[in-house]
Amino acid sequence: MDGQTLFVVTDIEADGPTPLHNSMLSFASVAIEADGTRHGEFEAALKPRPDRTTNETTMEWWATQPEAWKAATEGAEDAAIVMPRYADWVESLPGQKVFAAAPMMFDGLWMDHYLDDYAGTRVLSGPFKSRKIFRGGGVCLYTMAGTLRGAPYLDWGMSKLPAEFYGHIPHTHKAIDDARGFANVLVELFKLSAALPPINGSKSDFR
Repeated sequence: MDGQTLFVVTDIEADGPTPLHNSMLSFASVAIEADGTRHGEFEAALKPRPDRTTNETTMEWWATQPEAWKAATEGAEDAAIVMPRYADWVESLPGQKVFAAAPMMFDGLWMDHYLDDYAGTRVLSGPFKSRKIFRGGGVCLYTMAGTLRGAPYLDWGMSKLPAEFYGHIPHTHKAIDDARGFANVLVELFKLSAALPPINGSKSDFR
């Protein structure tokens, strides 16, 4: 698939709302083409950063999710080991890689921060780092789903999508489950996009 695009759909779990104060606990990525062809998965649990604290409200919520908490913390490794391994994995994938998440502003922000701190690269492309593993500014499934559905902004929530879009994969707050579900959503959204009339008489090839 040389010259084609591969979407790295990612979900993260954390012990608070921001990487400036809290720690990412786990994340998972599914590499997928727009037509649904898959090219592998990556998942990892991370040890909390010693220079960060937990958020009380978030931890109260985690107390209600024992199975998800176990998945997010079991076998945790140092981020300094995991993030370079993840960057190597992304680079090993064929074609052009684009980061995707729902929403980009949350999961993308965490991954950008951790890749910057521990792997010398970023989610965002551009003249920021010499090592560029992703192309462009990434894809926000939250925005894509809202606009392609023609929904008003206040009705953009991912929970508004039918279960069929997720491939009937429940949103469990286990990073790998949620990444797989969002990967299925992305494929369904591309189907909606393909049904729209082309702009300027030409269809995109997702490059």
